[in-house]
Amino acid sequence: MSLGDSSTELGKVRGLGSAREGGEHWISERVSSLALLLLGVWLIASLLFLPGLDYGTLREWLRSPLGAVPMALFVITSFYHGLDGLKVVVDDYVHEPGSNFALNTLLLFVAVFGAAFALFALAKIAFGAAA
Repeated sequence: MSLGDSSTELGKVRGLGSAREGGEHWISERVSSLALLLLGVWLIASLLFLPGLDYGTLREWLRSPLGAVPMALFVITSFYHGLDGLKVVVDDYVHEPGSNFALNTLLLFVAVFGAAFALFALAKIAFGAAA
């Protein structure tokens, strides 16, 4: 056996070791999960403390910086975390490089469009545009 060969048959099939990637992605998922947990608790607590859940009350709440800024962070983090998770699913189950690239690109465009649409709607409410 030469110096670069693996000692097991499985090692020969899989390659010579770790791809040395995935740690950053794992940490990114955990950090975005924690951020969503905190922002989700903030959202539920904020809604519970509002005097009512009618459109006018919610509009006034989202017009304040204490409502709009965390809500924007919630939207951004939600779409980022969702994109991250769906990319893992595609990478795990779609093995052809062309299809993998196409699906990951489609997911990116859908996430960016969805986040932009949600942020636009939030900005329209926060800055007082007519409904």
